[in-house]
Amino acid sequence: MEQKNLAKLLKGIVIGVGIGGLVFYCCLIPMIGQSIIAGYPEYSGWFYPWLIMLWVTGIPCYAALVFGWQIAGSIGRDESFTEKNASRLKMISYLAIADSVFFFLVNVVFWLLNMNHPGMVICSLGIAFVGVSIAVGAAVLSHLVKKAAVLQKESELTI
Repeated sequence: MEQKNLAKLLKGIVIGVGIGGLVFYCCLIPMIGQSIIAGYPEYSGWFYPWLIMLWVTGIPCYAALVFGWQIAGSIGRDESFTEKNASRLKMISYLAIADSVFFFLVNVVFWLLNMNHPGMVICSLGIAFVGVSIAVGAAVLSHLVKKAAVLQKESELTI
């Protein structure tokens, strides 16, 4: 696959994930929350804290998509192994870790405030594990891209 085709595919994936995220955050989460409130009106005071918390968790996800878009653009320009891409991947790693920790801690705080079920705290631990796995993967890719960039730079200096 050519670099430009790969870049177009990656950008298409980023756009698709972004649209899917908008549908999830703007439509599905509020609809699910409203249906829970309709069935259990005693939880109506929990709706907005949970909605705001979930929307805040979307911010790092969209920031990571911006970095992914920039990486795809540099791949299209045949600049795959650069220090910039390594730092972008490192930022994606930091965003994934921060989002995972935030999500888990807020779930624990909601549980302590009696706004959460203990089972949800356990589920949030699983979600945090997925986020940490993404962070580790991005950190490893960042390290490998950085090493490849150094090797590429050294090979350009030799004849």
